[in-house]
Amino acid sequence: MSDERRPEEARRGALASYRRLVRQTPLVPLAGVPGVSLKLESLQRNGSFKIRGACLKLDSLTEDERGRGVIAASAGNHGLGVAAAARVLGIRAQIVVPATAPDVKRLGIAALGADVDVGGADYQAAEDEARRRARASGAVFVSPFDDATIMRGNGGLLAEEILLQAPGTRRIVCPVGGGGLIAGIVQAVAVAVEVVGAQPRVNCAMHESLALGRALTRYDGGATLAEGCEGAVAESTYAVCAARGVSMRLVDEDDIRRAVARAYRLGFVVEPSAAVALAAVFADADPVAGTVVVVTGGNIDPDVLDRCLAAA
Repeated sequence: MSDERRPEEARRGALASYRRLVRQTPLVPLAGVPGVSLKLESLQRNGSFKIRGACLKLDSLTEDERGRGVIAASAGNHGLGVAAAARVLGIRAQIVVPATAPDVKRLGIAALGADVDVGGADYQAAEDEARRRARASGAVFVSPFDDATIMRGNGGLLAEEILLQAPGTRRIVCPVGGGGLIAGIVQAVAVAVEVVGAQPRVNCAMHESLALGRALTRYDGGATLAEGCEGAVAESTYAVCAARGVSMRLVDEDDIRRAVARAYRLGFVVEPSAAVALAAVFADADPVAGTVVVVTGGNIDPDVLDRCLAAA
């Protein structure tokens, strides 16, 4: 990304990891679906949009906070982002992942020099363990979504980049887990731009929160191929989505597999969590012209990709 097109934060000269690691990713037409484009964060450094928020957050830490180190809970991609930013900044990093985290993500985190441990069966258990370790050690807990700076990096700066590339954007569709991405997007775009979230039907805390009218900050959903969409939402992310009246789309596990396979045949490697948004658009009989789908990541284990291709 050139300095002329870099967000204001990255022109100040203080954002060492953001400037070094974050790329402007391509916006390309979705073949066979007129008026729809893909924002390929799957081609981002570390294969995911999560590096945006991780870099912005770690760059913002004080010297004292950096010296205490950071701990993050992650389904995988947030951990990759935190580990990469920590490596650039010389910060000690520990990432706690659930047992569902793909090997490709666990190995990537370790390769970046961070300590990676399995902290439970699902994301909620991993976050509980990471927060416990942060309290015990004094390290800074870096949330993947419940943090204004993370929201700004992951969603806000990404949305600004989309609007620079496609000023006529009318709708942005993205996957939703804890809600940091969609909340950041909502805060960065005008009301005229519709923001739509997509979730697995078996694990949809934001959808259920909006239906109930309250944030489900503890949530035990079902098992899903889209591990990055697992878990609860935060009061902060729910409040942004509720105030804007964002709509949610739910997709089944078979829809996710078919979307992974269809994207692959179009020349894009996408992970199941990213395929959630694609599946929602593929199911739309009359897509809105000027739609941008955020393809959030491409970190998929080869055996999972094989299974998706075989099942489609």
